[in-house]
Amino acid sequence: MTPDRHARTMLPIPDRPAYGLTTYDAKDPDTTYPPIEPLLPPQGAPNVLIVLIDDTGFGASSAFGGPCATPNAEKLAAGGLKYNRFHTTALCAPTRAAMLSGRNHHSVGMGSITETATSAPGNSSLKPNTKAPLAMTLKLNGYSTAQFGKCHEVPVWQSSPMGPFDAWPSAGGGFEKFYGFIGGENNQWEPALYDGTTPIEPPATPEEGYHLTEDLADRAVSWIRTQKALMPDKPFFVYFAPGATHAPHHVPKEWADKYKGQFADGWDAQREKTFARQKELGVIPADAELTPRHSEIPAWDDMPVELKPVLEREMEVYAGFLEHTDFHVGRVIDAIEDLGVLENTIIYYIIGDNGASAEGTVNGAFNEMANFNGMAALETPEFMLSKMDEFGSPASYNHYAVGWAWAMNSPLQWTKQVASHWGGTRNGTIVHWPKGIAEKGGQRSQFTHVIDIAPTILEAAGLPEPTMVNGVQQSPMEGTSMLYTFDEPDTPEKHDLQYFEMFGNRGIYYKGWSAVTKHRTPWVMVGGDLAAFDDDVWELYDGSTDFSQSRNLAAEHPEKLHELQRLWLIEAVKYNVLPLDDRTADRLNPEIAGRPTLIHGNSQLLFSGMGRLSENSVVSIKNKSFSVTAEVEIPDSGADGVIITQGGRFGGWSIYLTGGRAKFVYNVLGIHEFAAEATIAVPPGRHQVRMEFVYDGGGLAKGGDVTIYYDGEAVGTGRVGLTQPMVFSADETTDVGYESGTAVSPDYTPQTSKFTGKINWVQIDVGEDDHNHLIDPDERLRIAMARQ
Repeated sequence: MTPDRHARTMLPIPDRPAYGLTTYDAKDPDTTYPPIEPLLPPQGAPNVLIVLIDDTGFGASSAFGGPCATPNAEKLAAGGLKYNRFHTTALCAPTRAAMLSGRNHHSVGMGSITETATSAPGNSSLKPNTKAPLAMTLKLNGYSTAQFGKCHEVPVWQSSPMGPFDAWPSAGGGFEKFYGFIGGENNQWEPALYDGTTPIEPPATPEEGYHLTEDLADRAVSWIRTQKALMPDKPFFVYFAPGATHAPHHVPKEWADKYKGQFADGWDAQREKTFARQKELGVIPADAELTPRHSEIPAWDDMPVELKPVLEREMEVYAGFLEHTDFHVGRVIDAIEDLGVLENTIIYYIIGDNGASAEGTVNGAFNEMANFNGMAALETPEFMLSKMDEFGSPASYNHYAVGWAWAMNSPLQWTKQVASHWGGTRNGTIVHWPKGIAEKGGQRSQFTHVIDIAPTILEAAGLPEPTMVNGVQQSPMEGTSMLYTFDEPDTPEKHDLQYFEMFGNRGIYYKGWSAVTKHRTPWVMVGGDLAAFDDDVWELYDGSTDFSQSRNLAAEHPEKLHELQRLWLIEAVKYNVLPLDDRTADRLNPEIAGRPTLIHGNSQLLFSGMGRLSENSVVSIKNKSFSVTAEVEIPDSGADGVIITQGGRFGGWSIYLTGGRAKFVYNVLGIHEFAAEATIAVPPGRHQVRMEFVYDGGGLAKGGDVTIYYDGEAVGTGRVGLTQPMVFSADETTDVGYESGTAVSPDYTPQTSKFTGKINWVQIDVGEDDHNHLIDPDERLRIAMARQ
């Protein structure tokens, strides 16, 4: 084999010119230069495909004994290896940041999700430049790199159209191609998409059959084919992260209908069925025990009889969603096989970036944003029944009940967010690499973790960990390569120490033993009583004989428990886990959390055409009085369309002209709509249209009075009965002069929302009731900038 001519520990690889004779005339026969050779990794380096499914528990996929059919996962496992002790961090953004860097999530600043980042190093959402991402390392070694789907690692104050784009996949992330979305979740029917850093609209509508997962698979297949057609000698690294099966659980009806009647026995019975199937498949040991249901999780028999048809439908929709996702993952794998390069492609199929999600309340949700706002009570059983046939459709933003999440984590305890127990962190994983793995259909039970993937890929490619990237000295990766397990099924595990922590839920694994303590309950997002950290009760489990953490040995082995508690604290200090932070809603407020914010003060000036502005890019109008003033120019024929809108069908507000008249609509979670409309149309010419909302006060989520003005004259009034106190949407944005995503009001659609007059500017002012109905255009900019 030809020796590698590159010094690859310093990236980019320094150019080394070849010195020799320089002739005066290029036609001189002595003129010679070495050929220009494209940068390639070492000979034989494999293609890489990482598939990361979202919010899928250990006991959901049929490949690991679950009720949701995943034939492509099963097919891949039959030709490769299943890992039944592979672990994640218990939450999406931390798992992704850890996987792509090979470091623990607190080491790369992602102790929780970006929306709850604080100024503490372990929770800042800022990845240190001493920890370069895997994609960057592979690109600088000659790989083609592409990411399709979810990116939840961009700090929220860097997610606006102005960036900076250092943390975006196709800028600082090392991916030459990115097609997907920024944030924790997205509407599968009407997503907010980016191509690189450019916002784009979906290529089709839900009515035309559009679905995000299918679109992402189309793009991935096209990119892989193009890459192999144009650069057949260059390996690729593709990261396929569809955002499914995170809520909202959106899937074509026919996929959900496949599961009609299959969940009528409820979640307690489903866990027992899954447990039996897991034993039959051998994905859990013969002596594994099924952990009992915790008292915080309701029994199926205790659920209201009238609600059970809705609960069944929630699970049918989820099962169809996972099968649908697996189908499109299969299309990507089939494309690789059709190109004849499957043999030397290492595929990681990670079935969940954490355990199944219990964020949907004990009843489930038609709009999961209700729970995020502490308003789940609005979704009464009667309301849920009335919406049952719409679950999974474009009219819904749904999530299943806590009990189903628990069932999907069989045989383990707890769920997503609970980093203490395996139900939150153990995810079935499949590795397929015909050239590098001799055994077909095998299983591995060494302890492994998501931070092990990056060092595994580097070792498989024959690449060293870089010591320098872009002039910055790198800290060592904290994961352990899994390559040793590929052909040595019984070799002792090398990754034998690992801490876990999320919102105060914490645990430690060391040489088979685990010590854990659950601190907070995932579905209690607003309110709730929390114990002091020192009062948390720790449990102790011996993993060598207890796969599922079913037998608490704390009383029998107090010294072992104390040893592991001390070890957790040592690891916590080492990796920036401290200070522990169990706040949730408080951390949504950047002033409390201590993270930067784009908008300062109480005023913001916007211009026509601005859009895709997340809630972190717009001054907050929640729980306070506010006004919106727009200077518009109306043609003689009149005008219609959106002046400004925030949010969408499942919560938000909009000011628009309909029939020439100004109208303000406040949409509470898609459940209640409050409107105020002017009695006359805006006359032709230049005018100021202003809406004032006077908040009632007295706490969160209260209502208020609305007045609409033209040029300082009141032309309409209305009343908003209640408001959303925390968040409008995880994916919908603020737009000026049009509406992207879904429409706040049924009076228009995104396709008909474009303002047909001219908008010169729009100004939002919050916390003031000064009734300054006219803004001097010459003073407008100076005032707005001064207030920031």
